[in-house]
This record gives sequence, structure tokens and C-alpha cells, in this order.
Amino acid sequence: MTRRQRLAVLGSTGSIGVSTLDVVARHPDRFEVVALTAATQVDAMLAQCVQFEPRVVVMASAPHAAELAGKLKARGLSTQVAQGAAALADIAADAAVDTVMAAIVGAAGLAPCLAAARAGKRLLLANKEALVVGGAVFMRAVREGGATLLPIDSEHSAIFQSLPEDPATWGQRIDKIILTASGGPFRTHAPDALREVTPEQACAHPNWVMGRKISVDSATMMNKALEVIEACYLFGVSPDQLEVVIHPQSVIHSMVQYKDSSVVAQLGTPDMRVPIAYGLAWPERIASGAGALDFRALQDLSFEAIDANGHGERFPGLALAWESLRAAPGSCAVLNAANEVAVAAFLERQIRFDQIHAVNRAALDTVAPNAPDGLEALLDLDARARAAAQEVVRRWTV
Repeated sequence: MTRRQRLAVLGSTGSIGVSTLDVVARHPDRFEVVALTAATQVDAMLAQCVQFEPRVVVMASAPHAAELAGKLKARGLSTQVAQGAAALADIAADAAVDTVMAAIVGAAGLAPCLAAARAGKRLLLANKEALVVGGAVFMRAVREGGATLLPIDSEHSAIFQSLPEDPATWGQRIDKIILTASGGPFRTHAPDALREVTPEQACAHPNWVMGRKISVDSATMMNKALEVIEACYLFGVSPDQLEVVIHPQSVIHSMVQYKDSSVVAQLGTPDMRVPIAYGLAWPERIASGAGALDFRALQDLSFEAIDANGHGERFPGLALAWESLRAAPGSCAVLNAANEVAVAAFLERQIRFDQIHAVNRAALDTVAPNAPDGLEALLDLDARARAAAQEVVRRWTV
């Protein structure tokens, strides 16, 4: 009998982490949950420990770790509890772990992703920032560590599923990659109406259930900007080979156009368990728990150019992806850091929705990248970009 795949889920209480554990629970013969990590959600983590009995759990801070340890002891569970960034990286590289689901949102996920890559893990990447911030540094760690990198974002998983099996042939066979975008909740809004958008409205995505930060990124289309950057590194294509189209139904998750002009697309219901199950079982396929497409009920599959009908004015941040990719090395990390600060400020009602892009633009104009060549340099650049963005927010606080 084949040994079960030993899994660490980084960010297990977030939406991707919860979906991952849902898939895992459907296949107890295939997966063993060795480690879970979270920031502050003690009760949610406790429930996961009761269900999956991991060997170790990592919380972000000592107080949260102590609270969880006490509750685990009261339940008679033997799960060990650690805390802090160093413990997070240790778990990602632990010899007892085969597969790492990297589902921590933001630049905080960069260090454990690098640790997993250097340790040669099977790395399921749901953390955009590992590539957007880490870029060439991260991809070098993947190559040198011999890691297997599998994308979990629905768009990048769709691209991966639509590409030839042999990566060595991609350059000769691919014309371009087409990422689809739902357009978010404000696709049809007049640009001047975006001044009044509230955090609650921005987080109400019409198709996907996501965390607050990712939902806001979808509403501004910054998620697509980050995905463009991610695709450039993941698939080794030039910025000119990447295109974004609006597809409101979120049925076609992305496409690959070949040299002969044929297009291969991946379709499915908007349920993250589909790409998660694909990553967990690759190259096999397993049940995800998601519903199947009912083609008899699909009345329309439509597409819109990103610059048509005012989209360019409504989503000005999307163009920053191509600009950052063509700018000095490290520019993508500046964009990501500024966006995290801007989204947090919007969610805290410090700035307006339509000012998120302006914060990102100001940071790119202010911070000079220094071609980071390692984790320390990346984190320094990230800190400088955050400070610049926070200064802009401070001046503009509503």
C-alpha cells in the first residue's frame, strides 16, 4: 500500500486552507495532515486539530500559541504548538512533510515558501506574493532545491492544465496565455461612482467566496495584475505573451493560445476545491467535492476587452503589472507591498476605494528598487515600500 502524502497547510484557517482540508477529509487514505499554521484564529485551529490531529501547529504570536496549547491540553490532544516566523519556515522545510500548501496571504508567506522550495518539497502555491515579491529569487530556489511547484490559483492552475505536459516545449508551441477575470462587483459601475464604494460592497464578489483582502483585490483588478506577474515567472513567458480578458461568468478560468492559433481552455465551476484537488493529486485526478458544470444551464459565455466600455479607467491598476515587469528588478515587490497597505487602509476606512490605485502609483514613483538577490534584500525592499505607502495613506486619510 502506498504511503499517505504527508501534508502541511500554511494558513489553514483561511479560505484556501479550509477548502484544502475539505478535500483532504474526502481522501483519508491518501493524505495525512502533519502540520497546520494560522495567525490568530485559535478556536478555528482548535477545531481543525480535533478533526485532523496534526503533529504540530504554528500560531503567529506567543499569546495565541499559549491559548491554543491550553485548549488542546484540556481536550487531551498531543499536538505540539509553536509560534513565530522561524517556526513557520521550519515546518515548511521539515523532513516529516512531503507537501506544503502555501496559503498564507501576503508577503508573510514568502519566507516559508522559500524554505519549502529550498527543501525540495512538493509546493502547492496559493500565495501570489511568493512570485510577485520573490520573483527570480523564488524561482531560483525552486530550481536549486529540486522542488515541484504546482499553482493553486484557479487561473494559473487552468493555464497549467492547458499547457503541454513537457515544459521544455512550451516556448516552441505557445503563442500567448490568456487570463480571464470576472470583473468583480463593479464591472458595470461608472468610474466616478467608485468614490462611494464601501468595504462591504467591495468584499461581495459575485462568483467567488474569498477572504477580504483578495476580494478587494478582485474588485480593483489588482488580483489580476498580481496574477499577470505570477504567470510571467511561473510559465517563463514574456509580458507581451500575457493578455487579460473579462469573462463575467467565471466558467473558463484561463486559456492558452498555441502557435497554430488553436486555444485550449480549462472550464469548471467557481470552486477553489477544483484546483486544490488537482494540485494535491497531480498528475492524477481525485474527487474535489465541487459540483460539475451543467452545460444545459449555461445560457451565455461572454467576453469583454479590458479596455472596452471604460474598463481601463475603472481598473487603472491592472496596467501596473506590465509596467512593473518591464521596470527595474524589484518593482513588482514594491507594487505588492503598496497594495497590501492600501487595501488594509481601505478596509479600515482610512482611504476611499478609488484611492487604492493612487497609493500604489505613488509608491512605485517613490521607491527605487535595488535588484534584490535574497530574502533579506526582498524584505528590506518590502519594508521600504510599505513605509512609502503608509506615508501616502497618512496624508490622505479621510
